[in-house]
Amino acid sequence: MDPSLIDWSRAQFALTAIYHWFFVPLTLGLSFIIAFMETMYIRTGDEHWKRITKYWMTLFGINFAIGVATGIILEFEFGTNWSNYSWFVGDIFGAPLAIEGILAFFLESTFIAVMFFGWNKVGKKFHLLSTWLVAAGANLSALWILVANAWMQYPAGMHFNPDTARNEMVNFWEVLFSPVAINKFLHTVQSGYVLASVFVIGISSWYLLKKREEMLAKRSMLVAGVFGLVMSVFIIVTGDHSARLMAKYQPVKFAAMENLYEGQTHAPLVAFGMLKVNESMEEHKKEDFIFKLEIPNFLSYMAFLDANAYVPGIKDLIHGNPERNIMPTTEKIDKGRVAISALKTYKEAKKSGDTAKSDSALTLLNANFNHFGYGFLKDEHEAIPPIKLTFYSFRIMVGLGFLFVLLFIISLWLVLKNKTANKKWFYYSAICMIPLAYLATQMGWMVAEVGRQPWIIQDVMPVSAAVSKLTTGSVQVTFVLFAITFTVLLIADIKILLTQIKKGPKEGGTSHV
Repeated sequence: MDPSLIDWSRAQFALTAIYHWFFVPLTLGLSFIIAFMETMYIRTGDEHWKRITKYWMTLFGINFAIGVATGIILEFEFGTNWSNYSWFVGDIFGAPLAIEGILAFFLESTFIAVMFFGWNKVGKKFHLLSTWLVAAGANLSALWILVANAWMQYPAGMHFNPDTARNEMVNFWEVLFSPVAINKFLHTVQSGYVLASVFVIGISSWYLLKKREEMLAKRSMLVAGVFGLVMSVFIIVTGDHSARLMAKYQPVKFAAMENLYEGQTHAPLVAFGMLKVNESMEEHKKEDFIFKLEIPNFLSYMAFLDANAYVPGIKDLIHGNPERNIMPTTEKIDKGRVAISALKTYKEAKKSGDTAKSDSALTLLNANFNHFGYGFLKDEHEAIPPIKLTFYSFRIMVGLGFLFVLLFIISLWLVLKNKTANKKWFYYSAICMIPLAYLATQMGWMVAEVGRQPWIIQDVMPVSAAVSKLTTGSVQVTFVLFAITFTVLLIADIKILLTQIKKGPKEGGTSHV
């Protein structure tokens, strides 16, 4: 397999996913913020709340339309660029994606028309119900997609069929309710809620800066500040739980995220640090710190809720640690190759009718299948993810998260104390937070996806075995075409949003959509 084909295929999928995630989180969070605002309108009868709701609904609609287009392309790429993966686990991976299309997407598309165009055509309560159902539908779409992604991180509820050489689902509920799936869904959608809250506060601050739409700005800031602060508390909880799940099911990713080379008890958490430049460019060389600020014992506690716990490092996980019952990767590779060879022998024996040989091969396959994916690796160092990118992405994400908490607290204090006037330092800070919120969500995905390399399915299938048999040139051409198309879409989205923001809401609450 041409290594450049793998790299370009990964780059194309990453490009599509990154652009798609520019649109999704705002949709997830803004849908609920709109629903809260319309609920205030129904409860109070205040027409100002209706006008505010319609305004933010307009921005939601612009973002939603473009997000759908990139999402469809993302799903098609599994068949075009990762056909071996689709064949190997399509029976499992396809199920949540199909449910997303049938259930959640139709729920959204049905009621979104009522939400935008039904203000004077249906009753107030039915319109409010439609708005809440759109929010629920958007988040249900995210649920099924994130269940599929979580399964790649922690494959559960499956059985390998040696006759078809495919993995088959044996327990749908294990796939849906695996601890990784539940946590990934909650943590990811909460990041969207935080981003949308930052977005609303940032746009509201622009209006206050321009001394326009002050009532809209203050009320929007109040709703977004409360929503964002509450969700920030929850995202800290799910993020903490995510770390423990990672330490349990993806220990190499966890070690890379902390640049932990030597395993240790009472392991400290590196709150902030800078890694040396690898001047020799030796692949997988131990990464050293230029400096670091540590919190004693915190990594052990974060991983296992025990400050005395032993946290394995890269060296333990790759080269093994018999004292800690950690198998070296070289042994896993050997077992994986035995499993691959046994599968080939089984199929040949089954075809020739040699029952004894096929039964023996099947027994050998089952005994080593847990390490099946390792058989495709060239050497043990290939199992180490990019450490620097994983390490820095995690810290950027967490650091910005706490910065957003501060933003929510200050915005609420200013609104509740009626001190929003002439706070230019806050207005500019809040506006600058909008791109930082997008950066934080992208860094979260960097940790999740870059940190689990080389696996497309953890321990079962590496990306090198999953890629389609295409020419590198064809992938390069589509990469360029997608890059141009997505960039145009993003620019168009930003331009339309900015135009709408500058216009502001129409008088009398008339919708722009």
